[in-house]
Amino acid sequence: MLFKKNVLAALLMWSLNSWALPADIQAAKDEGMRLYNIGHSTAAMPYLRQAAGAGDVEAMYYMGESERRQNMMGLTTEAMEWYLQAAEHGDPYAMLRLFSGGACIAGDRCPEGSDNWQEKGWREAALEITLPKAEAGDPEAMLAMYYIYANLDTSWVTSIYNFLGIPTRASKWLKRAAEAGLPEAQTTWGRRIMGGRGWYFTKSRRLEAAESWFSRAAEQGYVPAMEQLDYVNREQQDFEESWRWRQQASDNGNVDSRLGVGWCYLDPGHDEEWCPNEQNKVRGWAILYAMSHELGGKGAEDIMDWNQEELTADQKKEAEALAEAEWIGRQPPLSRFPRRFGF
Repeated sequence: MLFKKNVLAALLMWSLNSWALPADIQAAKDEGMRLYNIGHSTAAMPYLRQAAGAGDVEAMYYMGESERRQNMMGLTTEAMEWYLQAAEHGDPYAMLRLFSGGACIAGDRCPEGSDNWQEKGWREAALEITLPKAEAGDPEAMLAMYYIYANLDTSWVTSIYNFLGIPTRASKWLKRAAEAGLPEAQTTWGRRIMGGRGWYFTKSRRLEAAESWFSRAAEQGYVPAMEQLDYVNREQQDFEESWRWRQQASDNGNVDSRLGVGWCYLDPGHDEEWCPNEQNKVRGWAILYAMSHELGGKGAEDIMDWNQEELTADQKKEAEALAEAEWIGRQPPLSRFPRRFGF
């Protein structure tokens, strides 16, 4: 049996994950998370493994996530073992991964006391660990409760409630986390409004409601909210404000925003509303060159290929020097900001 009988012991373990790692292990974890956050999970694993081996629960969870990515988001034996380690230390997201991956069915790896895993199992274990912290006012636990109830309440009645905009247990906890000031929850709540939740009657009112939540999160430096404000202002036809938020998200490392900024500088004519800036070919090429260097892949390279003839050899050389000076290897690092409990 895997899960601790004493819930208080597991709660204590969850709270202890904030201990300071040795400097070299923390550096390895930081590099592992940087690679994971740009989608390079295979390259991230040797670094995350060091932190997980030193007892870092977050690294254990992301080792599970990295292993899962190797198998088209399926629960492999390797991923399950890492999730189990994180779950034994009280991580509710690891417990939800074990539930959704069928750990009780496929691997007979169930929490202790789950005689009826179909009704309880890892979901119930996550609830038992997280609810006391949420009720005590912990916003992170409130957000976890949102995901827990989203997995617990999967009946047709819940589907109807969601369709009609009637608050469910999951949505109530999400809103509580947002109202408590957690920027991730505020952004998720804003996305739900954008996705059609709630009664706003007009598009403009819906956009304004979502914008207010994104703004609260962005004011705390939460980069995904800045990206959402770019989108909301574009929908509101405020292209100058949209550009301002795109630049701010780019400056804070958002991959998609940085790509958009680089393209707009290189060729604002490809979308004159979306790109209200003055053209700066050298700066645009520098941004895209730096992204190509750090990320690989086709996005930045494709845009550069389409505009090869727009710069002289000297301009490209100048841009590459600018990329080295201002972007390559600089802080904050590029990130796609994947959600902790995403697909």
